[in-house]
Amino acid sequence: MASEAEKTFHRFAAFGESSSSGTEMNNKNFSKLCKDCGIMDGKTVTSTDVDIVFRAKNMEVGNARTITFQQFKEAVKELGQKRFKGKSPDEVLENIYGLMEGKDPATTGATKATTVGAVDRLTDTSKYTGTHKERFDESGKGKGIAGREEMTDNTGYVSGYKGSGTYDKKTK
Repeated sequence: MASEAEKTFHRFAAFGESSSSGTEMNNKNFSKLCKDCGIMDGKTVTSTDVDIVFRAKNMEVGNARTITFQQFKEAVKELGQKRFKGKSPDEVLENIYGLMEGKDPATTGATKATTVGAVDRLTDTSKYTGTHKERFDESGKGKGIAGREEMTDNTGYVSGYKGSGTYDKKTK
C-alpha cells in the first residue's frame, strides 16, 4: 500500500514542474494531492490545515520549500488524525493510502479546444464570397500574398489603360 502511495506522491510531485525529478514536492502540489485524493474535505481538513502542516514539516528541516516522501508520510499522518478522528495511527495511514491509491493529478477546468457549429460554418472556405473568396484556392488552402494583395502590373502603363502594348503598332 505504501509503494502505491509513493507512486502517487511522485506523480503529483512532478506535476506542472518541468524541472522536477519527482522526489520532492512543493506546497502547491501537496495541496493539489490532498484535494484530488479527498484528504482535504473542506470541513475537518481545510486548505489552511494543509498549508500549516506543510509549513511545519518544512520548519523541521530548516525552512525548505519542498518536502520528501518521508516528510510527506508524517504530514499525511498528521492530517489523517484530524480527518479520521478516533482511529489508531496505523488505521489512519491505511485510510489515507486507500484514498491516494491509483490517483493521478486531475486537469479539470483546463482549456480545451471546442468546435461549435458556428465555428465550422465560419471557417468553411467554400462558403466565402466576394474578395474573401479570392484568398483561397478550390481546396481551401490560402493563396498567401497573392490572395491578399492586388498584384500590380509594372509595365509602365497607367492602370486602367486599355490599349497597353499598342504604342509600337501605331508609330510604325
